[in-house]
Amino acid sequence: MRVTTLFRRLLGVTGVRVKEVFFQLDEKLTIEVEPRLRQPRCGGCRRRAPGYDRRPLRWWRHLAFGQTVVRLAYAPRRVDCPRCGVRAEWVPWGDPESRFTCAFEELVAYLAQVTDQTQVAKLTGIAWATVGSIVDRIVRRRLGPERFAGLRRIGIDEFSFRKHHRYLTVVVDHDQHRIVWAAEGRNAETLREFFKLVGPRVCAGIELVTIDMSAAYEKAVAECLPHAEIVFDRFHVQRLASDALDEVRRSLVRELRGTKHAAVVKNTRWALLKNPIDLTRADRQQLSGVQQANRPLYRAYLLKETLAGALDYLQPKRANDALIAWLNWASRSRLQPFVKAARTIRAHLPGILAYIRHRLTNGIVEGLNSKLRMINHRAYGFHSAAALIAMLYLTCAGIHLNPPLPVPTSC
Repeated sequence: MRVTTLFRRLLGVTGVRVKEVFFQLDEKLTIEVEPRLRQPRCGGCRRRAPGYDRRPLRWWRHLAFGQTVVRLAYAPRRVDCPRCGVRAEWVPWGDPESRFTCAFEELVAYLAQVTDQTQVAKLTGIAWATVGSIVDRIVRRRLGPERFAGLRRIGIDEFSFRKHHRYLTVVVDHDQHRIVWAAEGRNAETLREFFKLVGPRVCAGIELVTIDMSAAYEKAVAECLPHAEIVFDRFHVQRLASDALDEVRRSLVRELRGTKHAAVVKNTRWALLKNPIDLTRADRQQLSGVQQANRPLYRAYLLKETLAGALDYLQPKRANDALIAWLNWASRSRLQPFVKAARTIRAHLPGILAYIRHRLTNGIVEGLNSKLRMINHRAYGFHSAAALIAMLYLTCAGIHLNPPLPVPTSC
């Protein structure tokens, strides 16, 4: 077997002819290659085009052979494409505008999905900033407008990525379980940019939108998707009652401080907020003491649990009746935090009842937000929203990579 044939097989790139193999003074293995195509193709549309001129010799970094750095050398031609104009020719081993082969970039992006950027730079022997550039290129190459096709049910939420109120708005496809869009900001104008990007045809196909009770998101959805039904996330609805209960408890702790009844209310937070099925014997004893010694706090606890029970109904009419009864009770409860919560729930009642009909929550969105927090924590934070969004797309937008990994064997 000739040396050129051996290295052509080792490269793992089809459509390549190896012309020469040599070591340079810097101990880097250089493989001089050329495409096997007789007529060059445009680097933009990949159509055959007449030659224009030839660029100087340049290099593409390829996968290393052990500790030996491998580079592919070729003097690319430029073509005069009728559609794209004068462009660099397409080469089968990489992007004409990149300094790395496709196999190398795929491996770097694959490692960036599972570990931090510093470790990727160390494993591949490239600069830290270069890892981010490769991730940007892979995302632009793999993430196209086709991800918006067929959007029917979406979830919208914000994600805090830095101090001083730096947020991202994230849009998730409920059916595909992946992020389809993200941008810096969390106001109505930010969300309008998404609807403007996808266009009226995609907007017309969106039927359901799950959000928390953010007024900004609700306003943008009402303006751009007047036909879509808004579903308010159940967790945020129940959180209103839980926060109201905790506010009642804290006010009673301050009021009873120094009296004999203070011990009954003190340290009852988790017993009051827990799901009844998760209560321990000690928690039940605390609740029993609250029931006997502090009726306002126990009334607040019952209000919190009754709201959860109303949201458990599967029939919309029964849920509507239960919610109306709860609203009347909360409004007359003489507990100001619950009066305020009842006012908020009454204003958002249609979207809460939509949850009863569709049983759709922002659970997928919150789960992806947890993954984003892990990515943000793994990187010890991001200086820019653009870098975080690129990593977000790489890990949560359904991008499937094909790194050149060894084939598993039995030994």
